[in-house]
Amino acid sequence: MTSRRTLLKGTLLGGAAALLPTAASAAGGGPVLRLPAPSGPHPVGMRTVHLTDPDRSDPWVGGAREVMLTVLYPARSVRGLARVAQLTRAEAEVFAGLAPRIHPGLPEPGTVDWGAVLTHGYRGAPPLPGRRPVLVYSPGGGDSRTLGTTLAEDLASHGRVVVLVDHPGDASQVELPTGMRTTALTGPPDPATFATMVDTRIADLRLVLDRLGTLPLAPVMDACRIGLYGHSAGGTAVVGTAQVDRRVGAVANLEGYLDLAPRPVGFDRPLLLLRTDGFEGAARLDSSWAGVPSRRAMFTDANHWAFTDYGSLVPRLQAAGLVTAATRAALVGTGDPVVTLAEVRRRVGTFFARSLATTRVTSP
Repeated sequence: MTSRRTLLKGTLLGGAAALLPTAASAAGGGPVLRLPAPSGPHPVGMRTVHLTDPDRSDPWVGGAREVMLTVLYPARSVRGLARVAQLTRAEAEVFAGLAPRIHPGLPEPGTVDWGAVLTHGYRGAPPLPGRRPVLVYSPGGGDSRTLGTTLAEDLASHGRVVVLVDHPGDASQVELPTGMRTTALTGPPDPATFATMVDTRIADLRLVLDRLGTLPLAPVMDACRIGLYGHSAGGTAVVGTAQVDRRVGAVANLEGYLDLAPRPVGFDRPLLLLRTDGFEGAARLDSSWAGVPSRRAMFTDANHWAFTDYGSLVPRLQAAGLVTAATRAALVGTGDPVVTLAEVRRRVGTFFARSLATTRVTSP
């Protein structure tokens, strides 16, 4: 498989102690990694949902389009429940083989037990009563939804329902009821392929919005207060979705280009644009964002994947001697991961708290 940088070039496909390797070891002798705990007052419940769209053909493999979701929410109680692993055992096995090919320099298979990484979510926990804003996340191109766990857990711990969306076909791996899907991308996508990818993501996101009322957590979802956020190609897709769907009340784009669809110069809803100072596509990013009305922030000593769980995992892998300083810098930057994570959480959480503070009357 080509490197992630080769795959994405020109297209933008998408406390420290909390992550220290413990004395225990994973299979193969590597460290057991821990994701940072959420900062909010509520424990987090977690459920997995499979959606099928019989009216839409999957552009990558044919047949009815399938989508996998993880729904996170503030829980009333988690007593007696077990925390959910970030990846299933089957996903972890596939990811271990793909990771160093997608991101050269990440540990080789057998070095880290990715299946041992636990989230702070508890499967099937009863939800905290109340109607809550809904935030829907689209990951970067080539990434699975699970790499957005840390930010999503924090948002849920502060009282939101968060829906992580996998986009089978370009995601690295997705375990569906019908079997494991791995990425169909084998090289730099041409414009037509990338357009298919973004159009498919927009349709996936609109399917999720259409089905909110049927999801297990529907009684605690306020479908009149919906926000979208996405990283890289996911950032491109969420802005594109909001342009064609008035149900979306606010959007946060985490370093996604805006020149791959009609530019939202007249965008009339709150828009947050976040970027890093280390991103190699900065010139194109700046150009594509020019003239777009938005709130903006830059993260210093950071790089593109600092917005994902890699922002916490990669520095700890470096501390364990499993990745080099150069690999860390290329992926997440050289800054303190605790500081960067806290600021990402603050910026995104505050933006949605203000933008979705009141009920919005919307229509598809």
